[in-house]
Amino acid sequence: MILSPSMLSSDFANMEAELKALEAAGLDWVHLDVMDGMFVPNITFGPPIIKAMRAKSKLFFDCHLMIDDPGRYIEAFADAGADLICVHAEACTHLERVCAQIAETGAKPAVALNPHTPPEAIRYLLPQLYMVLVMSVNPGFGGQKFIPFCLDKVRDLKSMIEAAGADTLIQIDGGVTLDNARELTGAGVDVLVSGSAFFKYPPYGERYKAFQDACR
Repeated sequence: MILSPSMLSSDFANMEAELKALEAAGLDWVHLDVMDGMFVPNITFGPPIIKAMRAKSKLFFDCHLMIDDPGRYIEAFADAGADLICVHAEACTHLERVCAQIAETGAKPAVALNPHTPPEAIRYLLPQLYMVLVMSVNPGFGGQKFIPFCLDKVRDLKSMIEAAGADTLIQIDGGVTLDNARELTGAGVDVLVSGSAFFKYPPYGERYKAFQDACR
């Protein structure tokens, strides 16, 4: 199990300290939620902030673009230091082209699916995707409750990946807590994104261990 804490729930006034604390706690990934006020209602941050964060951290930057027409900005996010760039299937007219564009920058390509979007939408892309992100809440706000049918969606996606002979990771984002972590990883989730359920419970080392224990 990989835990990717969402910086959306961190202390924005002390982002460098937060990143250092995650590293000290033994975490390897951090989830960066980019919102444009169009694809989702809120606005967060973009390449300049990620570039500043990159200069202060060696964590794997798991960059989730909740933005319209993300193909316009792939190079900018890659240049800023994103290790993985995840775009929404719903935001791309030519999804395969955008995934190829991400791979060309050297970043790892990933696709996010909103709760209502079926895994079938990315069936033929699976061999070229490093990861698929299953949104288990509607994107744009932190602290929402997990949508139950997304668990079945994870199982369906896992079967599809195995049938394709791919090694694509499955990530889930939204309403992830200690209470459902084991059920999620048991269904096939490889990467858990947790925001408020992680950052609101310091020290981070103890919280990370609690998530690891919950998945056993």
